[in-house]
Amino acid sequence: MGRFILTRLWQTLITLLLLTVLIFILARLTGDPTPLVMPSEATDADRNFFRQQYGLDRPIHEQYVIFLRNALRGDFGISFRYREPAFGLVIAAIGPTLQLAGVSMLVAMMLGLPLGIVAALRPGSWIAAAVRAYASLGQAIPTFWSGLMLILFLSITLPIFPSSGYGGPENFVLPAVTLGFYASASIAMLTWANMTEALRSDFVQMERVLGIPPRLIVLKHALRNASLPIVTYLGLQFGLLLGGAVVTERVFAWPGVGQMLVDAILNRDYPVVQAAVMMTAVLFMMINLMVDLLYAVLDPRVSRS
Repeated sequence: MGRFILTRLWQTLITLLLLTVLIFILARLTGDPTPLVMPSEATDADRNFFRQQYGLDRPIHEQYVIFLRNALRGDFGISFRYREPAFGLVIAAIGPTLQLAGVSMLVAMMLGLPLGIVAALRPGSWIAAAVRAYASLGQAIPTFWSGLMLILFLSITLPIFPSSGYGGPENFVLPAVTLGFYASASIAMLTWANMTEALRSDFVQMERVLGIPPRLIVLKHALRNASLPIVTYLGLQFGLLLGGAVVTERVFAWPGVGQMLVDAILNRDYPVVQAAVMMTAVLFMMINLMVDLLYAVLDPRVSRS
């Protein structure tokens, strides 16, 4: 088990190092931020001073070394636009994003798991056909389109929920349903497939012969046997929700990392872009690491492989 944990930690560190290179290069491919940050009446001397102040006049390899050294200390520089530490801005925005992803994941599980279980119990019924159609729609419809439709019907036509903003529980409904609907589609299909396999297993057939109540067989034995790949996928799906929330946050004006990242990219705010992407990636890798460890606990054979 200890060797398994060390291997996963080493792989995570290597991935983070490669990610810093990718983030650094992609941020600078957007162009020189000086024309966007400095006013139009600024002189060439003012523009050169700005580049010197933020180290943009140095060779690209020196800029990367400085970025990596500072990033190890949690210092991603000062935002060009807000004139505040970029890491502090991202930390303030990560809370709303985590809250939205958490509520969306809860919605996805409440929808996807029951639908997958019911479809596995009634494979040839109209319920299974409806679940298949639901999953197809959930995967095919873009989140921005479903979000806009929810705003149209539940905020404009029927003014039940607010169309944007962050604050009370009512503000979570539309963005959480938008993300949860998309994630629940794949969860339903995965649960369906694994529950079908579990229900066909020999031990379930034996329990039916022994007269064990069907509800106990399904919820305690079959679902537990099918839970390993589902648990793994739920962890990965939560990480994907963190990244996928970018578009949804933009649609609902949600003050999270996604909204901040889009604004930073449009303004070529290198420090904020690097801090936001790095923070999201670290969270995603931590979730993957915890999922790997949980999988190893649920199935000890993994840690011995």
